Amino acid sequence: MAAPGPNRLWILMLISVVLTTYNSVRPLSASLHSLARQTDDRLEVIVADDGSTRETAELIASLEPELPYALFHMRQEDEGFRPARARNLALTRCSGEYVLFVDGDCFVLPDFIARHRQLARTGHFVSGKRIWLRQNFSRRWLDNPTNDGRLTWFMRSLRNECTRPLEFVPRRDGTWRYRKRRDWRGVQTCNLGVWRADALAINGFDNRYLGPGLEDSDFVVRLIRNGTLRKLGDRGSPVLHLWHERRQSPSNSPNGRLFQNVLESRRSWAEDGLSSIPRRTGSPSRTE
Repeated sequence: MAAPGPNRLWILMLISVVLTTYNSVRPLSASLHSLARQTDDRLEVIVADDGSTRETAELIASLEPELPYALFHMRQEDEGFRPARARNLALTRCSGEYVLFVDGDCFVLPDFIARHRQLARTGHFVSGKRIWLRQNFSRRWLDNPTNDGRLTWFMRSLRNECTRPLEFVPRRDGTWRYRKRRDWRGVQTCNLGVWRADALAINGFDNRYLGPGLEDSDFVVRLIRNGTLRKLGDRGSPVLHLWHERRQSPSNSPNGRLFQNVLESRRSWAEDGLSSIPRRTGSPSRTE
């Protein structure tokens, strides 16, 4: 298979970054500041807030004047763990042709947007990697966030302060990036690049997923069924994930049963998805 050529539109297109958060103010602050230090500044940021208390809105309002990008706060009521719907709510506010989904407890390297722009190809989504900070180092770094490049983080990974040292060593594009083009496994919304039109074509995320897990797998399965293929973002555009206990959804949970039903069907359209959420408009940093 020959690697697809670049999409000529990506040079100037606006990229929308969707940050999902819930009552995690310090990590969200670190994430927003890391996006303010990008070598590529053609971006906007939409905070997908799953019902946080007022402290999150106050943080966003306080940071907005100093940030170099348009910042929007899309909050839904706190009715349990609903990240799928929170991302759909954020999608209603995205203006960019290309959307990067990142978790609000992740921060990024200074070339994150630039690397994702280079990776973007028509007809494909990009599944990026995450690098976990070790527990003790994560706490120390959050107390004193720094704007470091790949070499510094590579050395930290060799000292076992974070995982996956090779992710800090960029690798050229090639046919190897398309070897899992129909494989949904291992794709996560902490680092996922999708053309907005492709997300709209499958009705976004399925709002019925409640609690942790599998809403991202559902989304990717339906993308692939609709003809949007996977491109690997490995060794290109990692996110750095602050440590926390990992949550999983067991296979016999409601989410597990929902996902199994999707796998056994041929559906690409979310039954309860983006179309059920009214289109929102607003000014930067406004809470909606």
